[in-house]
Amino acid sequence: MIKKNKVLLFYNPNSGNGMFKNHLDLIIERFQKKRIMVILIRADYKEIFNEVFKTLDQNEYKKIIVAGGDGTINILINAMISNNINLPLAIFPVGTANDFAYCFDIPNDIDGMLNIALEEYYINADIGKMNNKYFVNVASMGFLIDVSQKTDPIIKNTIGILSYYLKGVSEIPNMRPISIKITSEEYSSKDRVFFILVMNGRSAGGFKRIAPLAEINDGLLDVIIFKEMPIIDLAPLLIKVMTGQHTENKNVVFFHTQKLLIESDNQIGTDIDGEKGEELPLNIEVISSKIKVNTKLATYLSN
Repeated sequence: MIKKNKVLLFYNPNSGNGMFKNHLDLIIERFQKKRIMVILIRADYKEIFNEVFKTLDQNEYKKIIVAGGDGTINILINAMISNNINLPLAIFPVGTANDFAYCFDIPNDIDGMLNIALEEYYINADIGKMNNKYFVNVASMGFLIDVSQKTDPIIKNTIGILSYYLKGVSEIPNMRPISIKITSEEYSSKDRVFFILVMNGRSAGGFKRIAPLAEINDGLLDVIIFKEMPIIDLAPLLIKVMTGQHTENKNVVFFHTQKLLIESDNQIGTDIDGEKGEELPLNIEVISSKIKVNTKLATYLSN
């Protein structure tokens, strides 16, 4: 039997403020003390994940560690699935947006991240699928997509999540509704909407309670539709979003589902975990307990 005495660490040197690489020696030291080798992969371009996984003997590895934000995790998960990699995942949340890590109460300090990654406590987590691409935290479309995709990556990495808010405020005068058709067992309608979020996790864009009822392993997606409304109604709605009270708002449709279809006569920009999404029509579904994620002992016991 091959002894699993290695971990594979992908790190994005550009994530967040780019300071994570200063901790690599400490990470190697902590794992070596447990007689575990760290294999480092500098993930500064998307194709590196597939290149590594195509020749990886996963029988040699205990787990995969990814250091980056939601976008880096998204690319990793898609590569894992396409290459049939079934190893557990540990997360070092050092990106601009770390909403997926928030689901598992993973701390932001390096010692806290390491303490979790050095142990073997895991919980199963759902993921979502949009046509042929997978997402871990959120699929979205509409106005929010323009904000995310128009934000300069250099500014995003420098000032973090604040950059999204600043860009969002500047774009409000340009908001235009989109006409869509939604079909699911729980809700079907033709609507004019500003944007749609399909949540697997609880937070998005730093809003910690955007999907306050979401559970990462409940086999459901939380769909939040922000319908066309007067701009004057938008500011008070955003305040409710910050406190998790928006799901009862008259301009919001909220429901849980396992799958839904979104159609439109126009092509609309889509996003999954901060990465470019698929073209419409969109078949979106949840895949229950698809991945295993390293977590705290307390979180593990509560599940």
